[in-house]
Amino acid sequence: MDNSQITSQGRMEGWLHLIRSNRIGLQYSRKRYFLLEDHFLKSFKSVPHSKNEDPVRSAIIDSCIRVTDNGRESIHRKVFFIFTLYNTSNHNDQLKLGASSPEEAAKWIHSLQEAALKLLIFYASRLSGSSRASHTKSIDWTLCSGTHMEQVTADVIAPSPWTIFGCQNGLRLFKEGKDRGSRGKWDDHPAIMAVGVVDGTSEAIFQTLMSLGASRSVWDFCFYRGCVVEHLDGHTDIIHKQLYSDWLPWGMKRRDLLLRRYWRREDDGTYVILYHSVFHKKCPRQKGSVRACLKSGGYVITPMNHGKKSVVKHMLAIDWKCWRSYLQPSSARSITIRMLGRVAALRELFRAKQGNYSSPEFLSGELTRNMRMHQTDGNMVQMPTEDGNSKENTSEEVDQVSSEHASLVGLNDAADEFFDVPEPSDYDDSENGWTSDFGPEMNSQDTRHPKISTAAGFVRKLHDLAVQKRGYVDLQGTAKEDNFSCCYGTTLQKDPTCTLPCSWTSTDPSTFLIRGKNYLQDRHKVKAKGTLMQMVAADWLKSDKREDDLGGRPGGIVQKYAEQGGPEFFFIINIQVPGSTTYSLALYYMMTTPVKDAPLLESFINGDDAYRNSRFKLIPYISEGSWIVKQSVGKKACLIGQALEINYFHGKNYLELGVDIGSSTVARGVVSLVLGYLNNLVIEMAFLIQANTEEELPEFLLGTCRLNHLDAAKAVLLKPSSRLSSSSQGPVRN
Repeated sequence: MDNSQITSQGRMEGWLHLIRSNRIGLQYSRKRYFLLEDHFLKSFKSVPHSKNEDPVRSAIIDSCIRVTDNGRESIHRKVFFIFTLYNTSNHNDQLKLGASSPEEAAKWIHSLQEAALKLLIFYASRLSGSSRASHTKSIDWTLCSGTHMEQVTADVIAPSPWTIFGCQNGLRLFKEGKDRGSRGKWDDHPAIMAVGVVDGTSEAIFQTLMSLGASRSVWDFCFYRGCVVEHLDGHTDIIHKQLYSDWLPWGMKRRDLLLRRYWRREDDGTYVILYHSVFHKKCPRQKGSVRACLKSGGYVITPMNHGKKSVVKHMLAIDWKCWRSYLQPSSARSITIRMLGRVAALRELFRAKQGNYSSPEFLSGELTRNMRMHQTDGNMVQMPTEDGNSKENTSEEVDQVSSEHASLVGLNDAADEFFDVPEPSDYDDSENGWTSDFGPEMNSQDTRHPKISTAAGFVRKLHDLAVQKRGYVDLQGTAKEDNFSCCYGTTLQKDPTCTLPCSWTSTDPSTFLIRGKNYLQDRHKVKAKGTLMQMVAADWLKSDKREDDLGGRPGGIVQKYAEQGGPEFFFIINIQVPGSTTYSLALYYMMTTPVKDAPLLESFINGDDAYRNSRFKLIPYISEGSWIVKQSVGKKACLIGQALEINYFHGKNYLELGVDIGSSTVARGVVSLVLGYLNNLVIEMAFLIQANTEEELPEFLLGTCRLNHLDAAKAVLLKPSSRLSSSSQGPVRN
């Protein structure tokens, strides 16, 4: 049960654990009572008895503070759900906290993000003469209030690929149709989905589904035993499942599965668990069993009836690896349908327990604790005392508060490293039912994330995947070593017919839903009618380092227009996927009308990074591809700057946004999955600036794009000489 709560005064308070590394590199935790009130985060060793009680430590949550979701981690045999606060102006200034459940972690992440947003708007309103100050006067606080949680609904109008074909044991059964123009072979083993209602909370069901201990045999009639082969990060691991043979057709050998498992929690409490088969050197095929291939599969657990019940969707597209002469496709499909019947078993389990089932062996023995913990960087910083008159500061004083008083390092209680006596409950596994998932034999990659979903939140490198599933793309392995001269804006071809692989075009704006004129009153979204800008070019690049400020480089489309001195203005979105080879997808949008004719865009261009991060929005859509990728990406609008780090470059006739995918563990997990299926995907996106006030509504799309079957091998390798920027009128990093 969560111990944190949001009070009627809008305060967030409860017990959390400080996560630190001591001088010899071992992680430890210290239980502290945290109070978030207005924009002050305070730490106490016990529950404060009065408002006047002084905290042990305190910090200001201002517009420079980001919150990252680091997922699950085990410390001293106790599972925590970790999130990290860090200062964008000083990445050594960070604070790592652990909650007892994913629900509790989500509440704190949301409240902290809301506090930073509110202070950003307050600062903007105090800056007299600001071009965006007038846009913050009628802000609707329910848009970011912790008391108003919208259900995660799609912002894309798209037909459902699922068709119902039956009902069995109280479960509706669906089959997935083939995408038009799909180049993959997914229909060789079509995806089948079972949908049922379970009398339990989404968190309890998630806990039960993630368990690989003996308690799983209480409901999963297919499951014999399982373990975690490798822990990749807090949201991703490699697991091995061995199945019983008595539920399979007579004469069929026992099957096992080696899977990459990824999970996340949506803002409305929905949990998503995704699987697909992989190869791993630590878990070769075993004698006496046949390794089946799960091409796509997983669970979606959505709360309903105020969280008391949940809709559980279970999908499988699996190749049972049978001789075709022995097992007809209809028989293979019947095995898959029988396996989907586990949802009914799960339903009966929770019905017997009246929705309160909690696995006592959740994740027990699954993972190992990585003893090579990194020490926290940075020096200790003296924390300020609370200034009750801070809201009366001038703009100069506000800047001073942001730069000097937002330090998080001081909340770490370094003095407690060896001498603070832990509370008995610190290592009591029965406190929340989430027992340790760290076993003595596995090898974990428990790396510290110095930087940053819905959302969100976040290490510089994309996973160098040690395992590759059949058909998975190894970007490092497919990269060609040929050098090409680069003319920026021409490396990815345009194809309005959407038939050529590795090409781009614009997509229909009416596919996407945006906030209407009366959104603040009715929360109604409408079809977009057009775009403010026109997509004119795209780049698909690879390099040995991150490639920033493409718009400022000579010879490219942006600089050619700049030399002509015309009215054209470019908006460039540079999506960067770091790794041993860094890939950059740059999308170029152009407008010929004056920027001042679009006040919201003008405010965005002239605003600071904090303002931009709170407004820039992406709506993604996988129009062709497998279910696992579609489920991973989703169709919900996302404030990119709240989950990922964005670097802004402002030139005379352009603004470029460098979106660092490597700054978020959640985003890295999604992108690493997408890259594995890249050749078989059609990706559509829309970009816009979020409107928060009546004056700014209705919203408008900046632009859209459609990317057709991208190929990592066709990305253009940049020469060092191609990276030189214009020296006469270079851009400003702001």
